[in-house]
Amino acid sequence: MFDIGLSKMALIGAVALVVIGPEKLPRVARMVGTMLGRAQRYVSDVKAEVNRSMELDELRKMKDSVEGAARDVEQSIHSHTSDLEKGLSDATRDLRDDAPMTSASSFDSGADYGYGSDTHSAVVPTYHHPRKNWRVKRAAVPQWYKARSGVRARVQSGAARVARFRPQKLR
Repeated sequence: MFDIGLSKMALIGAVALVVIGPEKLPRVARMVGTMLGRAQRYVSDVKAEVNRSMELDELRKMKDSVEGAARDVEQSIHSHTSDLEKGLSDATRDLRDDAPMTSASSFDSGADYGYGSDTHSAVVPTYHHPRKNWRVKRAAVPQWYKARSGVRARVQSGAARVARFRPQKLR
């Protein structure tokens, strides 16, 4: 953006030293630094806002195209299902018109195939959960957990414990 080299910076510093004075120069330099920082943050915020608005516009366009494709798919599915329903109703009407029926109940009940007859009706057993003994399961604490947490499996007196862990004398 600006082509400022080291020599130009030194010239600007020397002029500022003469014009502002050595007492006020550090305070002015700090103020200029904070102002430049604020300006950079403002510029970066504006860039981020512009990028967000552009991405938002792109997302809106993508959303509209996806919604249009979904509507087209939905319409094609509805048209195909209505065609299938129409064809199925025509086929069933043709079957009813062409087939001579001896009794209307034999076609509707499915007795020819054994669906409605009492001889093939099966008793469906009800589901029973295989219950386990939850008291045993809750009380069962693994031995490694007991050993790690310091739970005593056997009760010992203090003297017995000292005797147990006392180092043996060399013979």
